[in-house]
Amino acid sequence: MIEAHELTKTFSDKKRGVITAVDRVSFTCRPGQIYGLLGANGAGKTTTLRLVATLLQPTSGRATVAGFDVVRDAQSVRANVGFLAASTALYGRLTAREMITYFGRLNGMTDAAIKARIKQLSAELDMDEFLDRRCDKFSTGMKQKTSIARTLIHDPAVMVFDEPTLGLDVMTARAIVKFVRDCRDRGKTVIYSTHIMSEVEKLCDTVGIIHGGRLVAEGTLPELRARFGEQDMEEVFVKAVGGEAAVLAALKN
Repeated sequence: MIEAHELTKTFSDKKRGVITAVDRVSFTCRPGQIYGLLGANGAGKTTTLRLVATLLQPTSGRATVAGFDVVRDAQSVRANVGFLAASTALYGRLTAREMITYFGRLNGMTDAAIKARIKQLSAELDMDEFLDRRCDKFSTGMKQKTSIARTLIHDPAVMVFDEPTLGLDVMTARAIVKFVRDCRDRGKTVIYSTHIMSEVEKLCDTVGIIHGGRLVAEGTLPELRARFGEQDMEEVFVKAVGGEAAVLAALKN
């Protein structure tokens, strides 16, 4: 389970002073559930996920992942979390298999366990064709699948996806969406950040709409549609953040 309570993160900027990237955000994500974090670029989605995954420390507030505090028990949190961002940053000279193996060893896995897990992930992500090719020869979709496999090699209980389909072709994006859904169906705790409304509708059990660093609305899709009187999730989102002018102002900032 992921539990966040009043999470806040501020940064200092010489020109703009103190910037509040995440402002008292609270939410809960349970096993067997996909919690969607929906927001425009710069809304605070990525910063929130980095706080949960211990890549950043909160200025105030707290969060626990799998029962471990993200500040006091950061190492235990990392052992239970797989964090996937849109940028893959693979080492080009390694093959996909070598890259995944390296991360398995970093997580203390035996070679036998790594081999079995690679076989499973390769089948699920349709990687057999390029598993032993060098990463510098990959398409964007191949890179993202390899990045997913290395992130999940240790089979973490909690999975954090930060816009994983960004820049992918339709078929690769569909495959990744299916994989995320399968993770939920296996009882994983999944938090999924996106600004793509169709992905929200396909995947998310609960949605938190974030704007200006604040969680401005939260609920299931039926609850949000009823609250804002709209069936189209794009219209729900626009109403939740205060209208089109608010969205455009946030994008400019």
